[in-house]
Amino acid sequence: MTACLLLSACGLRDASDPDDAPEEHAAVRIDCASAGKLPGSGSTAQQNAMEYWIEQYQRVCEGVEIRYNPLGSGAGVAQFLRGATSFGGTDSALKPTEVESSKDVCPGGRAIDLPMVGGPIAIGYNLPGVENLALDAVTLAKMFDARIRSWDHPDIQRLNPTAKLPSLPVRAVHRSDDSGTTQNLNAYLAGAAGAEWPHPVEKSWQGKGGESASGSTAVASQVRSSEGSIGYFELSFATTLKISTLKIDTGATQPVGPSPQTASKGMAEARIAGKGKDLTLEFDYRTSEEGAYPIVLVTYEIVCDTGNQLDTLPALKSFLTYTASEEGQGILPGIHYAPLPESVAEQVRQVIRTLS
Repeated sequence: MTACLLLSACGLRDASDPDDAPEEHAAVRIDCASAGKLPGSGSTAQQNAMEYWIEQYQRVCEGVEIRYNPLGSGAGVAQFLRGATSFGGTDSALKPTEVESSKDVCPGGRAIDLPMVGGPIAIGYNLPGVENLALDAVTLAKMFDARIRSWDHPDIQRLNPTAKLPSLPVRAVHRSDDSGTTQNLNAYLAGAAGAEWPHPVEKSWQGKGGESASGSTAVASQVRSSEGSIGYFELSFATTLKISTLKIDTGATQPVGPSPQTASKGMAEARIAGKGKDLTLEFDYRTSEEGAYPIVLVTYEIVCDTGNQLDTLPALKSFLTYTASEEGQGILPGIHYAPLPESVAEQVRQVIRTLS
C-alpha cells in the first residue's frame, strides 16, 4: 500500500446548507491500495457517511473504485451472503444462522461485525406550530402500535403540558423494507417500554397499522410532506429536510434530543458482546444518564475474518482502515453522526489489520 496525503476541508459542509463553505484545510493521511474494485451494499443509515468516506478516499487513492449501494440492511446482508459484495452494511449484528451461512462465502472463516459509524435514530414529526415536543418510550410504543390515534391524546398532553396540541390523526410511518434502523427502534421500544411493545425485535416492522415507505429517504420525505405524521430515520435526514425531531423523556432531569454528542453518550453505555474478532455492541436502552440519547444505532461493516476475496482484500483493508481512523471518525459529527468511542475504534482497527 502507498501512503498518500489529501488536503481536505476540516470544516465540513452542512448537508442542509449548501452555501456553508469549508473554512480551513488539514492534511488527511490515507494508506492507499494500489488498485481494486470494491463493491458494498446495505444500510441506508450510513449512506451519507459512506458517500463522504468514498469521495475522500477515491480523491487520494485513484486506482481504487468503491461502489456502495444503499439498499437497506436486509439486502446488504443477503448480498454479502451470496458473495455479490466485498462488504455489507447493517444496523444490527448478524444472526447465528447468518454467521453459519457466511462460511460458504468466507472459506476457512466466518463473517464478523465491525462497528463503524454511530448515531441517533431521530423521531421526526410534522405538527405545525408545535415545537420542542417530548415523548417517552411507552407513549411512542402506543403511537407506533395504533393505540394512540390523535395528537391531543392525554398521554401526549401530560408530557407536554404547555403545548397546544391539535386534534390531528397520528400518521405513523414505518419502513416497508427489512431494515436495521427498524430493528434498532424495535429493540429500544422493547427494552424501554417493556410490555407496551409486545413485538419481536426484527428487521421487519412489527407494529400495527400505520403507513410505510421503503428506505430512510422515503420515510423522511413522507413525514415532511404529511401533517400529523411521525416516523424514524437517521438524524442527517431530519437535518437535511428540516424536520422537527422529538426529545425523549428518559427519566433524566431534562428530555434529551438527538445529536452526535448525545448519541455518543448513549453509545458510551454499550458493551462489546461479540466473541473473537466479532465486535457486536449491546446497548442499555433504559439508561437515564444525563444527556444520553437512548435510541442509538451503530452500523456494522460485515466482512470475513478469513476468506475475503483476494482481489479486493487490499482495497478492503485500506478503505476500512481509513473509515475507522481518527480522520475518518473525526468527520462524523460534522455530518450528523456520532464517532465510535476511541476504545472501540482501536479494537476495530486492530481487527482490520488481521483480515485475510
